[in-house]
Amino acid sequence: MRVVKTATPAMARAINDRLALDLLLERGPLTAPQLRALTGLSRPTVSDLIERLRGGGLIEVMGECGEDRRGPNARLYGLVADRAHVAGVDVRRDAVNVTVADITGQVVGSATGRVTGSANDGNANDGNANGGQPDGTAGGQVAGASGAPGEGGGALDELIADVVREAAGGRVLDTVVIGAPGLVDPRAGDLVSENGDVPGWRRGVVGAVRQRLDVPVVLENEVNLAAIAELRTGAARGSEDFVLLWLDDGVGAAVVLGGRLRRGASGGAGEVGFLEVGGVPYCEQVEARVARELGREELAERVAKGAFAFVALLDPGLVVLGGKIGHEGGDELAALVSERLRAGAPAPTEIRASTVEGNAVLQGAVLTALDLTRDRVFG
Repeated sequence: MRVVKTATPAMARAINDRLALDLLLERGPLTAPQLRALTGLSRPTVSDLIERLRGGGLIEVMGECGEDRRGPNARLYGLVADRAHVAGVDVRRDAVNVTVADITGQVVGSATGRVTGSANDGNANDGNANGGQPDGTAGGQVAGASGAPGEGGGALDELIADVVREAAGGRVLDTVVIGAPGLVDPRAGDLVSENGDVPGWRRGVVGAVRQRLDVPVVLENEVNLAAIAELRTGAARGSEDFVLLWLDDGVGAAVVLGGRLRRGASGGAGEVGFLEVGGVPYCEQVEARVARELGREELAERVAKGAFAFVALLDPGLVVLGGKIGHEGGDELAALVSERLRAGAPAPTEIRASTVEGNAVLQGAVLTALDLTRDRVFG
């Protein structure tokens, strides 16, 4: 006999509270009648959850609405934006970029620190579509600290921690998510092996940053984070299955199936750069310095070969071209790749150019940090 478990009153309250908080997050301030209409909950239930959330410091009265009708105006309730703050970090071979956001996702600070000892010092390697901030602007609300924190040979963990503190501007952080090149073990949360792309980047750096900041710090592969941004705000929005083919100074991919990022057993899912095509590693055929020397037709041919591998194995239905080359190539490159793929691919696949403006890695880091923090704070 199957036993059916019913929700306890405490569980039901938690579910209702989270439903209301998610609606306020998505739609902005709402009145009690609007919450009742959107949730289908009764007047007493909504009244109770409002008092509960106000008492917990999660929502507050933001104003009133209904001034044009008779009777008292309805109070507008909204999230307490500074209830928690998060930081997203993008570690490049020559710079550390940080963005801080409140729990609603509003950017409240940013900073940049320079990584010294780079072989490409002075030649930026953004590793993303553009070098801007998550809001698409050239800089954040706090002036960058170019060359300030940690410069002069300081340890990378010290630099990262210093830039995070500057971006936070004295705010207490709930979660920090770091995006960086390299394979990240999904169980250990650290690099699978040493990473020579960033001076000083090694196993243990994340733990050291965690100790310095005394907050939860999570490491994720940079392309995986860019895929999160693409899924939530970019060309893959509304798609359950897709592959982000990352074409930049580094070459890689991220796989999303069933709406979830797939990392693989050891964090190596999507590492198409290691694939040999015609006896030459794929990364050497399409990385930025090579791609810019190719004509459009030849570039599309090479990109299509990488996309074909994912189509043949995963049938994702959508491949997004990201990184500098994918973003700059736009719809024209996507159309050329689609044409070549259509001729030999075993399954119909749409090719789209990335539409995430600004630093996709940084945006994905912030979005991931917000997810973790909201789950902890909202329940």
